Amino acid sequence: MEIRLNAPFNKDDIEKLNAGDNVLISGSIIAARDAAHKKLMEVKDIGGQIPLDLTNQVIYYLGPSPAKPGEIIGAAGPTTSGRMDKYTPMMLDLGISGMIGKGYRNKEVIESIIKHKAVYMVAIGGAGALIAKSIKKYEVLAYPELGPEAIARLEVIDFPAIVAIDSKGVNFYEIGQAKYKK
Repeated sequence: MEIRLNAPFNKDDIEKLNAGDNVLISGSIIAARDAAHKKLMEVKDIGGQIPLDLTNQVIYYLGPSPAKPGEIIGAAGPTTSGRMDKYTPMMLDLGISGMIGKGYRNKEVIESIIKHKAVYMVAIGGAGALIAKSIKKYEVLAYPELGPEAIARLEVIDFPAIVAIDSKGVNFYEIGQAKYKK
């Protein structure tokens, strides 16, 4: 089933999603990966104010390649999500409603997804050039010194993703593989 979502997400839309759903996302999402997550945690650990409001935001684990002349962004494929696992409970506490990456998540992250009624989606690794076509604007918001790992806002139209872990904790990696383990 293909579902169209507007980002940032609202909790009602998230609660209707099920593991395995195909989604097309339009709206505004935030690009951030490990270096940016680390800086955010360091700021929080010293009691500082983070540089943006993350309430209901969707975080795409992305470090794009350089844009060719006349293009908005280079290849924009997902980064391995497990690299963000140690930061994810904090990000959910800060109010994010969803994440997009690739690969498995650890038990603590899944428990935090359930607690916050959030969603984890995956984008297809190796399809960065195709995914880039759905990105219509790229704007650095914080930590420009991190280059492609800076926190940026992406305006997207029909960004393709699959619900990997829904707000109830149902994990598509597990249910999708179950029939083949018999």
